Amino acid sequence: MGKIKKHPPVKLIVGFIFKDQLAEDKALFFLKRRFGRIDFESQTLSFRHTDYYQKEFGTGLKRKFISFKKLILPQDLAKIKNITNKIEIKLSLRSLRQINIDPGYLDLAKLILASTKDHRHRIYLGQGIFAEVTLFFQNHAFKPWECTYPDYATSEYSAIFNQIREIYAQQITKK
Repeated sequence: MGKIKKHPPVKLIVGFIFKDQLAEDKALFFLKRRFGRIDFESQTLSFRHTDYYQKEFGTGLKRKFISFKKLILPQDLAKIKNITNKIEIKLSLRSLRQINIDPGYLDLAKLILASTKDHRHRIYLGQGIFAEVTLFFQNHAFKPWECTYPDYATSEYSAIFNQIREIYAQQITKK
């Protein structure tokens, strides 16, 4: 029988999909108030991997990732996803979201994303939220599974998460 150990804190990451820069600025404001200082912000990328969001947001979508300096406990992911859902609603105009906010976390071995949608590869966390292991770390890089979203399977995203992982690795070795 294995011994039960306390899980170390993990690195909170958030991905945005948006069209209007103002929506991202407002989301950042609310997220910083709730989760503290940001220690990584990716460049703004073009989001063209799926047309899933076009009906709601239109075309010309953008993608950005951030991570927060303060580490979180992995069991808090469901609560965090519910907070980001409330921010999306607060920033909506005429019942249409202006931004998609996807929280998750990474540790040295994997990237986990939270979702309100169930699927065969997702695990229920509670509070209406599911989690999936979106990427795994192997041979010095994050790698996709067969069910990984197409954009997360790109080398461009892997490079972003590798940078965040390095920040995280430095944080946990200082403890």
